[in-house]
Amino acid sequence: MSSKRYKKLPEKTKELSAQLIEKLIPEIKKNCTTKFDESLDLNLQINNKQKKSEINLRTVVNLPAGSGKKIKVAVVCEEAKSKIAKDAGADIVGGEEFIEKIKSGELNFEKLICTPSMMVKLSKLGKVLGPKGLMPNPKLGTVTDDLNMAVSNAKSGQAEIKNDKDGNLGLSLGKKSFSDEKIIQNFNAVLDVLEKEKGNQTIKGDLIKSAFLTSTMGVSYKLKLPKNI
Repeated sequence: MSSKRYKKLPEKTKELSAQLIEKLIPEIKKNCTTKFDESLDLNLQINNKQKKSEINLRTVVNLPAGSGKKIKVAVVCEEAKSKIAKDAGADIVGGEEFIEKIKSGELNFEKLICTPSMMVKLSKLGKVLGPKGLMPNPKLGTVTDDLNMAVSNAKSGQAEIKNDKDGNLGLSLGKKSFSDEKIIQNFNAVLDVLEKEKGNQTIKGDLIKSAFLTSTMGVSYKLKLPKNI
């Protein structure tokens, strides 16, 4: 059953024509009527059904205005590099003992970074980390010797871009409290990454079939992309 708050929101917004993000942000913020600072979320449907193969995107975007979220970052590294990780802002830093804790199911973090030399031991925990999407990946910058950069990126608003088997892809562009300009900055950064990824794919037609913008507890609006991707 819909709440009284939700019933007051506009109806049938998905039937409206698509609008550029500059016009939609004020409308969506107006619908953020909860007591918490709602996220403004981008939801995309990618054209992943190709004749030769499906398209599977998996990359990251550094949001220039940040995400507005506090991410708990853990690092698995050698003792010699633990100070670098801690100084960069990592919440949890450890070596083999920490790997044993992860093995027992202690997953009190949202992002895991690992040095290449320790990845040999951590890779055995695929069944524990894989289903949670926590396994470090070189392509995502989470298997690296540059711990300062990796931790800083994770803390400052790095977001993963990954579609599901149905071609759906979603991520937050920031909070209601963000200025419109900051949300647009983050949106443009996402578009730049998607455009680059399209160039790396063998794809017929556009990469993005449809786009919607919504808030955590709001309603969806069709989003018109400023360029074909």
